[in-house]
Amino acid sequence: MKNNGRIFIVGVIALIVGLSSGWLIFGDSSASNEEAHNHESEIIDQVWTCSMHPIIRKNEPGDCPICGMDLIPLSSDENMEDDPQAIRMSPTAMQLANVQTAVVQLGSATKKLNLTGKISADERKVYNQTAHIGGRVEHLDVNFEGEMVRKGQVIGSLYSPELVTAQEELFIAVQNQESQPQLLAAAMNKLKNWKLTDKQIDQLIQSGKTTDEFSVLADYSGVVLDLKVEKGDYLKEGQAFYEVADLSELWVLLDVHESDLSWINLGDKLEFSVKAFPNQKFSAKVSFIDPIINPNTRVAKARIEVENANGLLKPEMLVNATIESEFKTMDKAIVVPKSAVMWTGKRSIVYVKTKQANGLHFKMREVELGTSLGEAYVIQSGLQEGEEIAVNGTFSIDAAAQLAGKQSMMNPEGGSVNTGHNHGGMSGMEEANSTSAKTTSVHTISSEAKKKLQPLFKSYFKLKDELVADDFESAALAVKEFQADLDAIEMELFTGESHSLWMENATALKAANTNASKAEDIEELRTAFIDISMAVLELNQRFRPMDYPTYVQHCPMANNNKGADWLSKEKEIRNPYFGSSMLGCGELK
Repeated sequence: MKNNGRIFIVGVIALIVGLSSGWLIFGDSSASNEEAHNHESEIIDQVWTCSMHPIIRKNEPGDCPICGMDLIPLSSDENMEDDPQAIRMSPTAMQLANVQTAVVQLGSATKKLNLTGKISADERKVYNQTAHIGGRVEHLDVNFEGEMVRKGQVIGSLYSPELVTAQEELFIAVQNQESQPQLLAAAMNKLKNWKLTDKQIDQLIQSGKTTDEFSVLADYSGVVLDLKVEKGDYLKEGQAFYEVADLSELWVLLDVHESDLSWINLGDKLEFSVKAFPNQKFSAKVSFIDPIINPNTRVAKARIEVENANGLLKPEMLVNATIESEFKTMDKAIVVPKSAVMWTGKRSIVYVKTKQANGLHFKMREVELGTSLGEAYVIQSGLQEGEEIAVNGTFSIDAAAQLAGKQSMMNPEGGSVNTGHNHGGMSGMEEANSTSAKTTSVHTISSEAKKKLQPLFKSYFKLKDELVADDFESAALAVKEFQADLDAIEMELFTGESHSLWMENATALKAANTNASKAEDIEELRTAFIDISMAVLELNQRFRPMDYPTYVQHCPMANNNKGADWLSKEKEIRNPYFGSSMLGCGELK
């Protein structure tokens, strides 16, 4: 009986423990399920995006199918936008895309022009030392170009039969001067017309003897530029011994492009420097502007006059000059950097930064461009003082806007666009192959667009040829022509995908050519030519603007042995990266 009682008690206790355990384990199952469901919903509702490509939306972490970057979580408020056409960029995305902004302010329309040119002798002080009587050169004291001569010094001697006869006439006139004084005056004037001095004539009269040689005196002081005779030459009256220039005052002749002529006026102050004295600045004023444009180079010459009493400056020195000029017809204006503007013809776009409820946004704004100020534009309409705009990274913002189907340069009305990416399942290899196929395709452009591209390519070939010839000065001029031809190409000539291609390569060309224009020697210019060639090769591959065959050539030793390509009109290898030192180095690709 006792055993049965114990078994009963143990059973009751076990039942109580079991029920308690069950309650602990299962008693709040509905609450746990609800919590788990909520957590699962939270995970499912979490959206992941790419900081560089906000169009990407995924419900799980991973890599961006466009750029391969790690996706980041998108908070719920980031998924809401006050303005449906504004594109949101997180601070991380702005940093990665190198987006920089600036507040629009009113300023003076001042353009800083960088001009190049060279020093020349003052043409008004360049003289020919001529023979005032015909004769044979018996002696020559001026023997080389660059020699300094002073007015009145003996530069040589002449034998002249006419002079011998004139001396005899003088002696006869002296003997009869009392009865015929006018005869003596005529004989003396004849010798003076041949530039004999009073002292020379008095010496002849005192000696009473004729001389076979006549000393020639310098008429001008200066430096001999061109020696024209040698000992023994026979000169006619008026024929030159040499050309001489007074270099105490010099001209600086600067090249001014046709598009910049409105910014230069007589009397404008400027500063210039020469390579011989890089830390020294020379100041002067514009004294003359050529009224005629050179039909080959499309430039006019602006002249400044400088004192050179100390002889520091030499003719043919290369000059870099800067001039700041205000647009005379304009008061305060809105001026923005060129990097802020995406061109679509006269009416172009900028991206305005706004602060909305869920963060920072950029929205496309059409503006009307005014005068170009070199590295900036005057904005005629579309922007107000105090607004903040993107001044760098505008292409990244525009690309994000296109991907998001919002207003952009290529899609001004907004709406869905074909981004070229299959985010639903294209593999990385397929996408790479697709991109590769695009980069090798030729795009059809209008005949007018091709016509505008052709001068650009001709300037490129000229630059290439000058580098081949090791001619830095001519190559620097070719860089200017290349930039002028680039500036002359209107953006609206390119449509569709060709427009984006042109924008991308035009920007690259501008940056590369800016580096080329700053080159101080031919090696720096050749380095800049690498990037110029890359963009030109891309344009040639995409648009085929020339009506004759062109050849892609490669030098494996250029670019610090990394190799570099260039475009040529000839099959023969003529290396622009090394010139005459390795003219034939390279291969035809």
